[in-house]
This record gives sequence, structure tokens and C-alpha cells, in this order.
Amino acid sequence: MPITIVPMQSRYNKQVGQLLAQAFHGKFNMLTKRNEDELARFFEKLLEYIPTEPSTQRMVALQQGEVIGSIAIKRKPIVDTKKSRQKLPSWRMLSQFGSWSLIKMLIGLYVLDHKPEPGECYIADLAVHPDQRSKGVGRLLLQWAQQVVEMDPGLDRLSLYVSASNPRAQQLYDQLSFQTLSRENRWILHLLFNESKWDYRVQRREGF
Repeated sequence: MPITIVPMQSRYNKQVGQLLAQAFHGKFNMLTKRNEDELARFFEKLLEYIPTEPSTQRMVALQQGEVIGSIAIKRKPIVDTKKSRQKLPSWRMLSQFGSWSLIKMLIGLYVLDHKPEPGECYIADLAVHPDQRSKGVGRLLLQWAQQVVEMDPGLDRLSLYVSASNPRAQQLYDQLSFQTLSRENRWILHLLFNESKWDYRVQRREGF
């Protein structure tokens, strides 16, 4: 069955929230002991509050109208002198998840965040439905990101962080010619997620 890659819309928030929970439950469970359904609701609500910025973009992979994968990329934002108003979580959201649990999850997301350098297109997250893994969905989403870099003269590389203990993802990035530039041993990530070794990998645009 054909798979299409389309821009993220608010109507996909619930399905993408579920994908992110399935992909990252093991990590965030270390922080809050929340089950997958609770984490899915957290990500769904978080998607409502992330401001839309030209420097960020999320796409989803659809098959028969169902979201089976998602990818988010970001680049260095253009400096804007105007202060943008960021939508803040409501008290209802705070009470639903518990303020302390919410704070810990937001800290975890902040620690995992990466600020791209000029010319860098950074993959913030990549998630595929468990039933669709090893079927080429992740590769399709990565190929879309590759095309973004190839078509933008201001970009010269695609980058990401991947856990050193994730052999399936490492193998895919090897196949797509992502080079490991560094392996970081970060105690804060070990403390939060019980995974201290992370590889910073880059795929350079042809000719650079």
C-alpha cells in the first residue's frame, strides 16, 4: 500500500503523540513512571503548545489515512528582533499530569534538545509505528529530510543524535552514509534516561 509524506496538521496530534510515546516511553518512563497512554496524552498536548516557527518543520507518513511515522527537523533560526509570544501550558494540563511530572518531562526534553549551527538541518525526532518498523518507513522519512537539505542552498548537512545502544537505528544511519563525528558521554543523560553514550552523526550534502 502506498505511503505518502505530508506536512503535520493539528488533526494528527493524537496519532503523532502516540507514536512519540511508543518510541520514547522507555526513556521517559525513567523520569516519571508514567504509562504509555499517559505519555501519549502528554505529547499530544505538547504538540498544541509548540509554536510554529519557520526554522522547524514536522512531517508525517500516511498509509490509508493513518499516521505510521513522523519526523521533525530544525535549523538555526533567523534572528528576529520581535519577541514572539509562546503559548504556555494551561493549568488544566498541569493538573492532568501533575506539575512535578510535567516539570521533569520538560527538563528531559530540554536536555535532549540541540541548537543547530548555520548550514545544519537537525533531526529532532524520528518515530515509526511498531507494526511498521523495518518496512522502509523510517528510510522514507529520512529521504524526505535529505531532499530538504539538497534543495536548500543554505543547508549543507543533515544531523542527528542516536543512542549508542540502539543498533537498529545505527544500522539504518550507516546504510544512509551518516558519519559519526563524536560520541558524547553525558552524565546528565545517564541520570535522566539511563543512557549516557550518544553518537552525533552527520550526512553531508554532496559536494561539501
